[in-house]
Order: sequence, then structure tokens, then C-alpha cells
Amino acid sequence: MRTLADLVAQQGIELQTFLNRAPDKSAGYPAPVSSPGARALLFDGEQIDAYLTGRPVPPIRTEDDVQDHEDDDLLDRREAAAVLGVVPDSWRVYKRAPLLTEHLTLVGGVEHWPRGIVHRYRDSRPGRTTATGRPTGPGDQVPRDELLPRTAPLLDAEPAVTATTVVEQLGVTRSTAQRALTRLRADRIADLVQERP
Repeated sequence: MRTLADLVAQQGIELQTFLNRAPDKSAGYPAPVSSPGARALLFDGEQIDAYLTGRPVPPIRTEDDVQDHEDDDLLDRREAAAVLGVVPDSWRVYKRAPLLTEHLTLVGGVEHWPRGIVHRYRDSRPGRTTATGRPTGPGDQVPRDELLPRTAPLLDAEPAVTATTVVEQLGVTRSTAQRALTRLRADRIADLVQERP
């Protein structure tokens, strides 16, 4: 994979010159392989090399390749969040799960996860009707490591969600619900400040 920095280095020009000329917008130039809306654009190295040397640009992969290696296909945070049915900003909470951290792969400095692992994580997550955590009555009904990932979808669905709703939905104490919401909101604010200082 190649980043924009790789492309400008390969062509021996400055980044601003590349952006001004916008060769990546010209006909025939290989499209980014990053998901739509991704912050960092990634390009396939073989396609770029072929284009720059005037050879035919090879396709990314054939239908047979996709079917045979679909579980190995790498997903960025937007694609992985879509598999779970959550907004991309929520992925930073989910990606902390041990199964996902174990399979984290950096491609051009961008975090990716194998599609098969994301599916396995999605399929192994307990549903609201599954008995997890402590028995009824003695406090929180959600294990600590599941609290943020299970609270994040409630915040995604309703940004003004209250601790009372979290208590009703997850069976945790009010103070636990408030701590989870405060942590998630603080993380999101920090991400926004970092993206748009």
C-alpha cells in the first residue's frame, strides 16, 4: 500500500505540488483503496507502478480472490464499524477488545483488522437477552470490559442519552452508567479536537 507521502516521494515532488496538480483525479489514475471518507488515502502499489510506467493498471482482485480470501480482507475503522452496525467514532471503543487488539494491522500507518476477525468479534458479543455478568440483584449486570462497548451504541442512537436510560437498558448502577457516558463523551470530544483543532 502507498500513502500520499509515498506517492510524492516516488514522483520526486512536494506534497503541495501533488495536491495542486491533483494527478489522482485524472482519468485512469488508480482509485484509492481506502474506504470512502477515510482520513488517510491508501493506494495499491502495483496499480500505481503500472500507471506511472504506462502499463495497464491491474484490477485490485478478481471475484475468485474475494471469495477465497474474504476473511483475510483488511477493514479500516469505517468498514469495521459498518460490520458492527455502529458509527465510525464508536469503533475506538470496540477496538479495545482483546480479540481485535491482537489482530490489529497497520497499513500505511492506518489501523486495519481482518474481516474474519471482525465478524468473529461481532458474532461472539453477548446480546441484551444473554445472561452475562453477576446474578440479578447484586449490582451491575455487565462485566467491566463490556461496559463501554455496550454503552456506545446507546450513545450513537441518542447523543443526549441519560444515565437513567443506560441503567434501564444494561442493568448497571446509576454511577456506573454515568461514568461510562462521561468517558465515552470525553473520548469523542478529544477525537474531535484532534481532528479539527
